[in-house]
Amino acid sequence: MDRSIFHPDFKARPFWWEAIDIGGDDPPAELPSRADIVIVGGGLTGLNCAIELGRGGAHAVVLDAEPLGYGASTRNGGGVSGGNNVGKGLSGAKGRQSPEEMRDWLRSIMGDASEGLSHIEALIRREGIDCHYERTGRFVGAWTPKHFNGMAAKIDALNEFADADASMLPRERQREEIATDYYYGGMVVNRTGKIHPGLYHRGLMNAAQRHGATLLGRTKAGALTRVADGWRVETSRGPIMAREVVIATNGYTGSLTPDLRRRLIPVASHIIATEEMDAGLARSLIPNLRTLADSRRILSYYRLSHDNRRVIFGGRARFTQATPEISAPILHHMMLERWPQLKGLRITHAWTGNVAFAFDYLPHMGVTPKGLHYAMACNGAGVAMLSYLGAELGKKLLGKSNRMPVFDGRDFPTRPFYTGHPWMLPVIGNWYRFRDWLDRRAA
Repeated sequence: MDRSIFHPDFKARPFWWEAIDIGGDDPPAELPSRADIVIVGGGLTGLNCAIELGRGGAHAVVLDAEPLGYGASTRNGGGVSGGNNVGKGLSGAKGRQSPEEMRDWLRSIMGDASEGLSHIEALIRREGIDCHYERTGRFVGAWTPKHFNGMAAKIDALNEFADADASMLPRERQREEIATDYYYGGMVVNRTGKIHPGLYHRGLMNAAQRHGATLLGRTKAGALTRVADGWRVETSRGPIMAREVVIATNGYTGSLTPDLRRRLIPVASHIIATEEMDAGLARSLIPNLRTLADSRRILSYYRLSHDNRRVIFGGRARFTQATPEISAPILHHMMLERWPQLKGLRITHAWTGNVAFAFDYLPHMGVTPKGLHYAMACNGAGVAMLSYLGAELGKKLLGKSNRMPVFDGRDFPTRPFYTGHPWMLPVIGNWYRFRDWLDRRAA
């Protein structure tokens, strides 16, 4: 391994944590004996749900086994989708034979997914959250000419149903968006944004507390027992009674809710942050300061940091957890494939977090047969999607929803004998790498 790619001050922790104090040293709040709603999971879903409940006059208690914000909510790349990548592969279109049925399905799915961006923008304004949010748009690079044509075939639907303000950019104009010839052109999607995940999560915590929520980190939820007037929730600090329980654990869903766990595929996403670079060089890499992604099966997503001095580069270096010594060199190499001009730029931070995929590639919200509410399965678009679904779940629990999202109550599929342990991911990862290689060779 080339140790020269690591900065002397390298840290195996998220770059975003430099701006926040994860966990802190303050003593945790006292565990109340009763709440209207207990929410298991202190990430974006749980906090958005708690804020909405508090605004409606309900008392929410948010439990997290780790310090609040320890999971993917502060470990992601900070891209905020506008509904442009929901339902990869159009799995939910199966059985919709007529063009009218397909259009209706696309309109409902993409239209609801696009509400995630609207929700975040309104929430940040209303709650005064300072998290460096910008609607800068996204460039999605085409791995092959065939991928470019595939994007072009979907652009009308994106613009009509998700209001994406998207357009195709041919390869000869690619450097208007990214200083590389690595791709075969791509798609520009203007209705997307970027955010500082750590500051966004911290702003959600503050807002939830202002609206009356009790936030309890380092408090693990245990047995969930139905009682006459709701639920008894055992925790590592004692029991609490609640009218309803929300499961908001997404990529960290575990043995507490095995029926939900077997419907989710947790996938590790790995990210690095580089040392600061010259401001002119940084700006030349992404002239319009967009977030970047590509159409490879082994996905990469990247951007500049909030101060436009570092590259934040993420992707599927491994489909499972891996140490920085394994994942960081892979991501560094992937970054140099796109930007050879960054050779010699060192890594200051490297980290990993879990995203959760559903078997149908769609987000899900609903109630289990036992009566537990849930919202999960971000499929890589969690900042916008889970924030939105968390808030919508809060409205639903208050009885104040004008309509239910299309993702509520849908069939949440699993597979025979699957228990939630994604043993097959390394095999799938190798197959995806081979397919990417084959596609590129053909191009």
